[in-house]
Amino acid sequence: MSAVPMPDAPGAKPDTRVATPSGIEVPVVVTRDMTVDADPGLPATYPYTRGIFADGYRGRPWTIRQYSGFGSAEESNQRYRFLLEQGQTGLSVALDLPTQCGYDPDDAMARPEIGKVGVSLFSLSEMETLFEGIDLGAISTSFTINGTAAILYAMYLAAADRQGVPRGKLTGTIQNDILKEYVARGTWIFPVRPSLRLIADSVLYSNDVTPRFNAISIAGAHVRDAGCTAVEEMAYTLANGLAYVDELTRRGGDVARFARRLSFFFYVHMDLFEEACKFRAGRRLWAKLLRERYGVTDDRALHFRFGVVCGGSSLVAAQPYNNIVRVAIENVAAVLGGAQSIFTCAYDEAFQIPTEFSAEIALRTQQIVRHESGIAATVDPLGGSHYVEWLTERMESAMLEVMREIDAYGGVVKAIEDGWLQRRIAARAKERKEATDRGERVVVGQNRFRREAQDDGCGEAFRLDPDVSARVLAKLARVKQNRDAGRVERALDALEAAAATEAENLMPPLIECCHAYATVGEMVSRLKRRWGEFQEPVRL
Repeated sequence: MSAVPMPDAPGAKPDTRVATPSGIEVPVVVTRDMTVDADPGLPATYPYTRGIFADGYRGRPWTIRQYSGFGSAEESNQRYRFLLEQGQTGLSVALDLPTQCGYDPDDAMARPEIGKVGVSLFSLSEMETLFEGIDLGAISTSFTINGTAAILYAMYLAAADRQGVPRGKLTGTIQNDILKEYVARGTWIFPVRPSLRLIADSVLYSNDVTPRFNAISIAGAHVRDAGCTAVEEMAYTLANGLAYVDELTRRGGDVARFARRLSFFFYVHMDLFEEACKFRAGRRLWAKLLRERYGVTDDRALHFRFGVVCGGSSLVAAQPYNNIVRVAIENVAAVLGGAQSIFTCAYDEAFQIPTEFSAEIALRTQQIVRHESGIAATVDPLGGSHYVEWLTERMESAMLEVMREIDAYGGVVKAIEDGWLQRRIAARAKERKEATDRGERVVVGQNRFRREAQDDGCGEAFRLDPDVSARVLAKLARVKQNRDAGRVERALDALEAAAATEAENLMPPLIECCHAYATVGEMVSRLKRRWGEFQEPVRL
């Protein structure tokens, strides 16, 4: 929470007004008569304010899903084995930028970034190596991937086929949310409309073939890191979710069926009550939107299932050990909000790939919260608090107002194609940066409570093997030399032909391309020939 001006600024007159980071002014005390409905109801009961499961975490603990991946498939496989041995309950795969953007390692655009922010996965051969010794039928795997999400999903299915794991046993998630890439991260490839078609094809295919797998995780996390408030993060995410629902129904999907596997993904920042209320408000708002707009009544289809990252841009390089405290607070907020899976960032993640030491501390943070804090003993322990119910109501109203602005503009797709949404987020990021620079937004150890000549050493430094690029390039050359070139060409031709018409689902030809050991770059190039590339709108 912030107060203006800074309380200890010399000569400043104290201002007792306090607001959440989203700008909701907080009363000194909240009483029952200040809430519209003081009774939030029971968990597992529409509109699910208090959670989607009647017994909360007693019957189904949240998945501990630490995000990891770097260098080559061999190195990442070793880190995954370490994390699983230490008690992690699900995998979350970080991909390098060439894989995210659809470039093979031997492309001139890719070479400086091979393995730098995630693992390089250029073909099925690398996916097989990544999960060597890990039973895909026994572990839940998440892929933070968007522009090439359908390709990585196809590759994962092909890897399961090679392991002999029935596709119906697979559990996990692919992020597969391209709309937020256009406005926040930038790892887009194709124009908006064909990208939506590719997402719809993967979701509808997954409904039939991998019914326990979430083929999309609609993500507010990255718009939050780009500068949005908690209210805007949720509002933009739900607006994107409605755009996907519209596209899926246009492609012939049954919303009552596919909505059961829609999932969401967010960042958790430092205002504990605003973050917990963000999830309570978002959960019930999503259920209301599906029921009122689409007539959905099935409980499972109305469930708002989400995972979170505790960290992101709330972590800073200054006094990095402070980040351990920040992540712990955010972990508590995520649990109080009812998250289904949680990733806790390592304290050094603000400036480097985590070391094994820092990754273990992040994992232990979740285990301490789960097993020692008692926070998961009862469902929604904040429920009924006058302040929590008051803030939940006001956040829901503020979210709806933002969504109405998007609708008035013409919808989220038009807002992205015109650059309207991008400009809104950029303006909010500027406000947040200026507030931090002025000291109105306090960051302990960075703009307040620093010692002179402060040493921001982080302890152990992570060192990426300098030979990783050469090793990856050598493996790519061997794959191209040893595969059946004729089969590759036939598979790529079939993919391009399928992309030319909307009548065909693209997942089967993508899976065949993967089985033939076609590369990510080759598949993307064929789709680019049919669809072109997204041109970022520039507006003054």
